[in-house]
Amino acid sequence: MNIYRIKLRGQVDEEEINGMSPLRMVRESGDTAVTRFSVNTDQSGLIGLMRHLHNLGFNFLSITCA
Repeated sequence: MNIYRIKLRGQVDEEEINGMSPLRMVRESGDTAVTRFSVNTDQSGLIGLMRHLHNLGFNFLSITCA
């Protein structure tokens, strides 16, 4: 298990994204341009989360492993 930090384009509400997400994401910071989340999962969980968010139309700016 690792902590991954995900940057999404735009302002994203933590409650909204966790209501739809297969994994619990924690909002670290955000403004109108970028919202940063962290999630504790393994690689297969990260891939599933990425597919889920992409299907919902979110744009990824970066994904890093902490």
